Amino acid sequence: MRGVCVSILCVSVILRSAISQPPTESDTYTECTDGYQWDSQTQHCKDINECETIPEACKGEMKCFNHYGGYLCLPRSASVIPAQDPPSQPGTNLESTAREPFNPCPLGYEPQGDSCVDVNECERDEHDCQPSQQCINTPGAFTCQCPDGYRKVGTECIDIDECRYRYCQHRCVNVPGSFSCQCEPGFQLAGNNRSCIDVNECDMGAPCQQRCYNTYGTFLCRCDQGYELGPDGFLCYDLKYIDECSYSSYLCQFQCVNEPGKFSCQCPEGYQLLGTRLCQDINECETGEHQCTEGQTCVNIHGAYQCVDTNLCQDPYIQITDNRCVCPVTKPACRDLPFSIVHRYMSITSERSVPSDIFQIQATSVYPGAYNTFRIRSGDDNGDFYIRQINNISAMLVLARAVTGPLEYTLDLEMVSVNPLLSYQTSSALRLSIYVGPYAF
Repeated sequence: MRGVCVSILCVSVILRSAISQPPTESDTYTECTDGYQWDSQTQHCKDINECETIPEACKGEMKCFNHYGGYLCLPRSASVIPAQDPPSQPGTNLESTAREPFNPCPLGYEPQGDSCVDVNECERDEHDCQPSQQCINTPGAFTCQCPDGYRKVGTECIDIDECRYRYCQHRCVNVPGSFSCQCEPGFQLAGNNRSCIDVNECDMGAPCQQRCYNTYGTFLCRCDQGYELGPDGFLCYDLKYIDECSYSSYLCQFQCVNEPGKFSCQCPEGYQLLGTRLCQDINECETGEHQCTEGQTCVNIHGAYQCVDTNLCQDPYIQITDNRCVCPVTKPACRDLPFSIVHRYMSITSERSVPSDIFQIQATSVYPGAYNTFRIRSGDDNGDFYIRQINNISAMLVLARAVTGPLEYTLDLEMVSVNPLLSYQTSSALRLSIYVGPYAF
């Protein structure tokens, strides 16, 4: 019986030794048990080393270990430590095992003359590295190194997934022992093989029939005037017989005019084209295109103008300035009228969203201890407006309902001032003329 230790697990392997007897004079041949052969020199049965005599006795990652009467196939990382032989029993004629010579050197070294030299396990194939690993000799030992792109886990080499480290700008493809970067369509790899740069498809034969515009990661095809881009996004079709204005009502702000191979936008009277599709009011008062007399003032409104008299003061009011009238307190008729009236003009568009702040009223004179309130004195018969007071000296005129022009309002906005300490009350008015244009622009 002979003990065998594999790694940390010791296994007792019972190997039957051949018991040979000296041949007698009548013997013509000697026969041994399986795993042994007759040695005519020693006249004993000798163990057969199957690891040398049997080609590829162990397959794959297994290593062959010879033992008396047989052999074992164990992992390359395993080590076999022979146990001590039991003492020979008298009367038996067992084969004496060959003892290894005494080695006075440390593990991994062997004597050479009077010194110890390192054993190169890699050259002697006395290592347990996997076939995919590289054996590197070290003083007194050896190491098993994995190829680039792999890391060692236990005794195995495992591929490193470089893609989890986000080396690539767009897409990363992991391959055994390495990785590669790929770019999205419209890009190509830069010189560092990791970043992606835009490809100018227009310089590389993009399939645009007329005009090509490169954009980041892609490109756009456009057509010359009078042509329309086809559904494939590449080809252009002649628009000579196509009414572009029928495609959409939003091509022009006011009116679309179809022309051979194109279209144009027009604006109503009193407006001019802004760009190619928008309409802008013409200020006739600034351009001089009005017919107001010397005694009148030109007021520009949306799409037209108004000529208003310079003196709008009516009895009992008298004119102080061009737009301010005062009612003298000496006149009895002024008792129930606002002390002063200031004339103002403004223009708004039709279909304005509501509620909408349109005009702010501000007191020009404030008396100590006076309390001011604001109201619409006249002109708002349909309730289209209301007053929102901001503080003691200002208020906001608000458009309450959507209106469509052309319309004209004349509102008297009154500020009533009351001083309770002096038992004094007065008021002033702002006569605001509001012109509503015929369009929403």
